[in-house]
Amino acid sequence: MKLRIKRVYAPPTAADGRRILVERLWPRGLTKEKAAVDLWLKEIAPSTALRQWFGHDPQRWEEFQRRYLDELKRNPEPVALLAQALRKGPATLVYGARDEVHNAAVVLQNNSALFR
Repeated sequence: MKLRIKRVYAPPTAADGRRILVERLWPRGLTKEKAAVDLWLKEIAPSTALRQWFGHDPQRWEEFQRRYLDELKRNPEPVALLAQALRKGPATLVYGARDEVHNAAVVLQNNSALFR
């Protein structure tokens, strides 16, 4: 089964299952009710320094992915927490980025073997 991802601003649906926010910062202008987030895993998000370096620049995408995966390997606790959450049933990782192709949730989705 492929790990699902979705913008947190998109309306929640029953198909989402548990909605897990994978952002270090709470999404702008969104109430907790509208976000319908079941779990907020701030620690799984890229470090502030990496996020700021990347700046959602598609030209930095390949290097961002490498650096982010390195961060995850050096910090296994959030990875274990996400794996535990995903074992509880259907879930969708939700993110705040406007860019639906170049964001940390995409990296998590493409490397979902880390959470098995």
